[in-house]
Parts: sequence; structure tokens; C-alpha cells
Amino acid sequence: MFGFLEGKHDPLAPTSVFYGRVAQCFLITIGIVIFSLTLGTFGYHYCGNVDWLDALVNAAMILTGMGPVDKMETTQGKLFAVFYCLYSGIAFLSLVAILMAPIYHRFLHRFHLEVADGPEPIPPRPDPPPITTNM
Repeated sequence: MFGFLEGKHDPLAPTSVFYGRVAQCFLITIGIVIFSLTLGTFGYHYCGNVDWLDALVNAAMILTGMGPVDKMETTQGKLFAVFYCLYSGIAFLSLVAILMAPIYHRFLHRFHLEVADGPEPIPPRPDPPPITTNM
């Protein structure tokens, strides 16, 4: 999924490449938000019999975790609200993961490079020769 990130043994990407990755992930999240708001607006409008603007407000409030504004009166509207709430929770967690992926990856990659480039380990001391007694 995140094939655009450098591998474990690759050098750390330049800052400009990193910012490009963050921007790319941000655009992906904006696309998911637009899709989610569109889905919620149409659902609230057609299933919940709510005006377009109120449907958008409901979709935005549910998507951000604030809760519904209008009470759903129809069974279809209530069922849509349930499934849209479940979808919104998963979408929110996914959006956070997509946004944080390049930042978290860069942190771990830099940490891995620092550990790999650290000082040479001290070799173990050789065992002392056995003590022999002449009796």
C-alpha cells in the first residue's frame, strides 16, 4: 500500500521528497473526506428526508465525531445513520493512519539508520587461559 516509501536499507529520503509524500497523503485524505461527505449528504437527503444543507451538516458532524444535528424520523434514515456512523469511525481512523504514515515512517527509518550507523560494538574479551598447577 505504501510502496512509495523507501525500504529498510535505503538511505533517508531528502526533505523535499518527504514533504511531497506528506502532501500526497494529505490529498488522499481530502479525497476520502469529500467522498465521505458526498455519501453522507446523499444518504441523509434521500434516506432521512432532510434538506440538502441540513444533510451536509449532519454528514459533517457525524464524520468529525460531533454527533447528529437532526433526529431521523424514518426507519431508512435511522438505518442509514447507524451505518454512516460506523463508516465514519473507520474512515476517521484510516484518515489519521494515512496522514501519519509518512511522518511515522521517516521517524522509524531515521531511528533505524542511527542504530545501524552507531559505534562498533566492543568485541567480547577472550577467555583467560586455564590455570594449571604443577604438583
